[in-house]
Amino acid sequence: MDANELAVHDGDTSRVLDLYSDEAFEVISDLWVKVGWNQRYSYTFSWLGRPIIQLPEDMVRTQEVIHRIRPDVIVETGVAHGGSLVFYASLFAAMGRPDGRVIGVDIRIRPSNRAAIEAHPLFRHIELVEGSSTDPGVVRDVTARIRPGDRVMVILDSDHSKGHVTEELQAYGALVSPGSYLVATDGVMKQLAQVPYGEASWGWDNPVDAVTEFAAHHPEFVLEQPEWPFNESGLRRNITHWPQAWLRRVE
Repeated sequence: MDANELAVHDGDTSRVLDLYSDEAFEVISDLWVKVGWNQRYSYTFSWLGRPIIQLPEDMVRTQEVIHRIRPDVIVETGVAHGGSLVFYASLFAAMGRPDGRVIGVDIRIRPSNRAAIEAHPLFRHIELVEGSSTDPGVVRDVTARIRPGDRVMVILDSDHSKGHVTEELQAYGALVSPGSYLVATDGVMKQLAQVPYGEASWGWDNPVDAVTEFAAHHPEFVLEQPEWPFNESGLRRNITHWPQAWLRRVE
């Protein structure tokens, strides 16, 4: 096989692509995402001192959206080590938004993580809520922290089972401002059901199916990949752990 060609075998079918083509890039990228997830590649990064378990491309694409829509409040379910909270707080600081706030919700915030987050120089932008993200009392608590006129974006990154994501979409969708986004992360699970460290149930028990069903019953939201603000390539698709994640609330 010529060194400038990529042979792709899928069941009983085979095809040969120009290695230096957009289509070959997407095939290689899809394999890279699967293998990288299995090898825990996203568990190798930190942001301003806190571990952030995210694919760097997802971080950059999220930054593009935040810069464009300029929310006042970002609600994130799932805190873990707090890296994402610090990342969003740093964007508020970089954009000159002293009143920008990140509300982090988690069923259990480990004492060591809470101490590190509260000691971080950007903690002034962060509020922590401990409890299940779908508990009605927790939802009321988060809602009460949003001020009249706040522009709100919501990112769901806690339990990624279809049932839990569906409950979160229903609980937090109303908080999202027109023109802003409700994001259900880690839909890559649907593509990982057969990898060594995946689970067969992920083929149906995943955020993508929850989002698809939610969008079908909520016309106030449009399921779409946010437009790239800069693109001098022929590429159009994110390399991502968050496929079919972005629900834009119609203005």
